[in-house]
Amino acid sequence: MKRIILSVFFCALSIAVFAAKPVFKYVRIQTDKGTVVLKLYNETPKHRDNFIKLVKENYFDSLLFHRVIHNFMIQGGDPDSKNAKSGQQLGEGGPSYTVPSEIQSGLFHKKGALGAARDDNPAKASSASQFYIVQGKKFTNSGLDSLETLRMKGVKFTEAQRAAYTTLGGTPHLDGNYTVFGELINGKEAIDAIAAVKTDKNDRPITDERMYVKLLTKREAINLERELKGLKPKNGLFTKIADMFSSSDY
Repeated sequence: MKRIILSVFFCALSIAVFAAKPVFKYVRIQTDKGTVVLKLYNETPKHRDNFIKLVKENYFDSLLFHRVIHNFMIQGGDPDSKNAKSGQQLGEGGPSYTVPSEIQSGLFHKKGALGAARDDNPAKASSASQFYIVQGKKFTNSGLDSLETLRMKGVKFTEAQRAAYTTLGGTPHLDGNYTVFGELINGKEAIDAIAAVKTDKNDRPITDERMYVKLLTKREAINLERELKGLKPKNGLFTKIADMFSSSDY
């Protein structure tokens, strides 16, 4: 009987270890203004995997949000910002490579969108490390009509874009020009607080706004996805035992 019980236990344990896997990858950004959690899109695998690689290397830790524009976005990821002097102009630093564009019409600049910064290269390849999180503002449909004519060169916004920009807000004029590779899950208040700080003539905050970025563990990601579905997180004894036999990475 004991053998049967143990067999059943280890069978259930094996199922729990190998079956549970998050759908997405998530990162946590810790700031003095609060904690931000971002989901990385599977639809943009090159940007997702590059970002995760840098996070695991602790690349972003202690870097600044060096460019902040209220009602627009907050930008960071320049390695030169870690030890930058007060007032030093930033925004040119990063790894020697770029990430190929993964611009998609269904991934757009609604409030909380995670986008990749870039220079004016014709291929629209992204900076390997510099990113921004959209704060943006709400638009009326007539305002979006004007943008289509004046900024979008006649490209029409979809119903999904219009719904997002008139309710959540965002920065619609960036659509089609920059890769959006994730979105905000938690921490809207932190984004708004950073976006509201005083800045100098180069849009750099007067008081340094640093970041510390970590990848959520597999269990944290699974529980986050459960909570987003209205389910309770799993943290019981059996779950903890199963996690002992499973890598926290995923």
